[in-house]
Amino acid sequence: MYWLQGVLSSPWIIFIWVLLAALLVQLVYYWFIFSRLALYNASKRPVSGQKPPVSVVICAKNEYHNLVRFLPLILEQEYPEYEVVVVNDASDDDTFYLLRELSDKYSRLNVVNIHQNLNFFVGKKFPLSIGIRSARYDTVLLTDADCFPAGPHWIESMQSVFTGKTSIVLGYGAYISQPGLLNKLIRFDTLHVAMQYMSLALAGLPYMGVGRNLAYRRELFFNSGGFMKHYKITSGDDDLFINEVASGKNTRIQPAPEAVTFSKPKQTFGAWFRQKKRHLTTGGFYRPSHKIVLGLFSVSQFLFFSLLIALAVLKVDWMLLLGIYFLRLVSQAVIIKKSMIRLGEKNFLLLFPFFELFLMMINLMLGLTGLFSRKTQW
Repeated sequence: MYWLQGVLSSPWIIFIWVLLAALLVQLVYYWFIFSRLALYNASKRPVSGQKPPVSVVICAKNEYHNLVRFLPLILEQEYPEYEVVVVNDASDDDTFYLLRELSDKYSRLNVVNIHQNLNFFVGKKFPLSIGIRSARYDTVLLTDADCFPAGPHWIESMQSVFTGKTSIVLGYGAYISQPGLLNKLIRFDTLHVAMQYMSLALAGLPYMGVGRNLAYRRELFFNSGGFMKHYKITSGDDDLFINEVASGKNTRIQPAPEAVTFSKPKQTFGAWFRQKKRHLTTGGFYRPSHKIVLGLFSVSQFLFFSLLIALAVLKVDWMLLLGIYFLRLVSQAVIIKKSMIRLGEKNFLLLFPFFELFLMMINLMLGLTGLFSRKTQW
């Protein structure tokens, strides 16, 4: 009782109430939004028993070394009828000769060669549009040249959730697990982003997908004008397009292990930082409702840690602050652990409190720099 009276009589009581409000917002996000992915029950979701043909579309620019390793894994999927459309975007390595050789071996390979650099804007929206227009089938499944599927049932798994009015399926694009702290940081960041876009899709508010593993109907692409509304923006062939056309009724997720794709993560902090900066440039073009939902999480997260540290420096009751911190930490640990199991991630659970703080500062810095410059190079 005396302890509570001491807290209520603190000169910093307003800041304590703001801290508690930030904690409440964070708990709502973790238990009522992010838990949707963590507790996802695939057995209660309808699946399609049909196996209509699928067009896998890949854009490649000087990707010989990746294509020679990974393209056969896509060309040898166990699925009745599909094609693989590879757009060779004016490569000046041996990509042309490799694709010609593979075309002789695999009849389902459809190569589209762009011999001159006709892309007046930096990015892959132009070659990707060419690839989608060249596809023969209604369902297009997108991935990158440096990606490979988890197994031979990737196409089948992604296609299986196209039921009813579904026009978009969001998959998980993981990064290969490798030794080192940077690798764990990148994989945690990827997991956390997936927790947001997949959980919000399950909540009826889809706002993005990742081009490493994404499927949608060609009809949806053409009816919406493709990438025309944001063609001049370097990135966004995945998230800006999904942000524009996705709804709670036409979008589903597929977090099954066999539906995952993998790619090699960046090997240096600088390369990863530039990649993350490029990805974050599109956030300012999201729908206002999406920016509010995502912004509220980020603001409450920043307020939580800022006030927690400030009140600790001001010597507010340490038991109160420790209790507040651990209430959030335990909630996070439960949801993140279950999300890791759901998406097949491992080996960084104990590091997530440090990664979260680091990424929060990185995102804040990139967000502030983005206010002054929106142009980035691909």
